[in-house]
Amino acid sequence: MLKEIFTENAPKPIGPYSQAIEVGSFVFCSGQVSIDPKSGNLIGKTAAEQMSQAMTNLKAVLQASGLSIRNIVKTTIFLKDIKTFQEVNSVYEKSLEGHRPARSTIEVSALPKDALVEVECIAYKNGK
Repeated sequence: MLKEIFTENAPKPIGPYSQAIEVGSFVFCSGQVSIDPKSGNLIGKTAAEQMSQAMTNLKAVLQASGLSIRNIVKTTIFLKDIKTFQEVNSVYEKSLEGHRPARSTIEVSALPKDALVEVECIAYKNGK
């Protein structure tokens, strides 16, 4: 059975998708960019600033499903410019507070709202 996850503390979906879907013990979080959930505007000029907000949004979606960063088993990061990898990686590492899930990082030609970075994840509920 699929359960849709939604929180006002993360950007509302701008298309036919959910912020996250829970199925069994897994939560699949849709990609988050640096949209401020209150204003709906993209915030941050640098990839690092945008990654910080994207991670805040991702944490809000996880929290809405009763989870935290520590439940993440896999992330995918999409970068508009792979040259920003180090600055994005620094924010990512700090946001994870020592947790080290599996990860892929991919350079893409464009992201929604002309964002510089997007992050998605898969989390596990540890039998909760």
